[in-house]
Amino acid sequence: MAHLDVSRKSQGAFRLLVSRRFGPLFATQFLSAFNDNALRNALVLMIAYRADAAAQFSAQIMIPLAAGLFMVPFFLCSATAGQIADESDKAWLIRLIKLIEIPVMLAAAGGVLAGSATVLLALLFTMGIVAAFLGPLKYAILPDLLASEELLLGNALVEAGTFIAILLGTIAGMVIATRHGSAAVAGLVVAVALAAWAASRQIPRTTPAARRSAARWNLFGATVRVIRRAAQEPGPFRSMLGISWFWLAGATYLSQFPAYVRFILGAEELVVTLFLTLFSVGIAFGSLLCNRLLAGRLSARCVPWGALGIGLFSIDLWIVSPPPSVAGQLTTLLAFLDDPLHWRILADLFGIAASGGVFVVPLYALLQAMTEREHRARAIAANNIVNAAAMVLSSAVTMALIAVGVSIPGLFLLTGIATVGVAVRFWRMLPGLTVARST
Repeated sequence: MAHLDVSRKSQGAFRLLVSRRFGPLFATQFLSAFNDNALRNALVLMIAYRADAAAQFSAQIMIPLAAGLFMVPFFLCSATAGQIADESDKAWLIRLIKLIEIPVMLAAAGGVLAGSATVLLALLFTMGIVAAFLGPLKYAILPDLLASEELLLGNALVEAGTFIAILLGTIAGMVIATRHGSAAVAGLVVAVALAAWAASRQIPRTTPAARRSAARWNLFGATVRVIRRAAQEPGPFRSMLGISWFWLAGATYLSQFPAYVRFILGAEELVVTLFLTLFSVGIAFGSLLCNRLLAGRLSARCVPWGALGIGLFSIDLWIVSPPPSVAGQLTTLLAFLDDPLHWRILADLFGIAASGGVFVVPLYALLQAMTEREHRARAIAANNIVNAAAMVLSSAVTMALIAVGVSIPGLFLLTGIATVGVAVRFWRMLPGLTVARST
């Protein structure tokens, strides 16, 4: 069969999650996202909270550098990954990648036990390569497994699950960074890698979408070709640009939360976890809200409103942010929550995240639906390349702006103003973001 029968009627979220068609894929990507974020956030918190006040500048530079290091392989490897995915059984490839990930996590566990930020930093690039090869698969396989009327819900669940995994990974990362229970967490990341591989074995097989050809290991040439082809498809390419803006803005926030909490708000690590909790739950809420607002229909009409929400809440976050905290004893979580002004900060964070879910989920679904099956994985790969470039750009611009004296709240303001401009642009592009044919 060319791919799974997608004539089934749309099911509810729970029924879809427990179905054989979708459940194993969801579990695989959820567990993978957990491990990636557990180790990345452990490194970030090590940098932020094991530095003294004199090292504040160094910490604010190193955190986005670590994020950029993880993303570089997406830029280098995604084109070849997309070609291989289009020409293979995607389920088989996912299983292979999850098998390869197990020794990587064994090495990461060693870094956790040693309490070594250097070891974890060195592993970020390897983890990025593994994630880059999984990226085109987990989205390109969705239209093969789901009915067209389930595609928006499937993307909403993947997006919601990814950010809940970020949250849980952050909690595990905090345990690693504070050196409490490192052995348990080291065992956990290995166990999770094994569970992800086991889940991947249950993903239904698919047939190759394109004829097999020689793999393009000339990474630069393959990248140029896949981007050039993507740019020739106006609808999908506009979706890619929108998704990339979501990740650029998201990378700006996520990379700066630890430094914002430590150096602007003067609060302890638990407040960072609270921020990530709100952000993750907000993305999940917005993703599922989008599916409800659009009633499962593939449409971009929510996209500009989501961008506008990101922009306005970001501007308000700048307005309400206090001046930098004077070095001293860190505010506890309970003391932080006692200040009414902080509740406005939390509301802004939730609003930014929920608006982000409303913004990005339709763009992912439209990218999949507007791209022919034979080239879908390569289109997703092109999207990942553009996303990676956007996040590396975010890291570089963040470091440059901090170096010239822009504050973290100032970064949020600039992000908000730019995203209002993105909202205006998407209102103008709405007629070109429609599904002209069936998937």
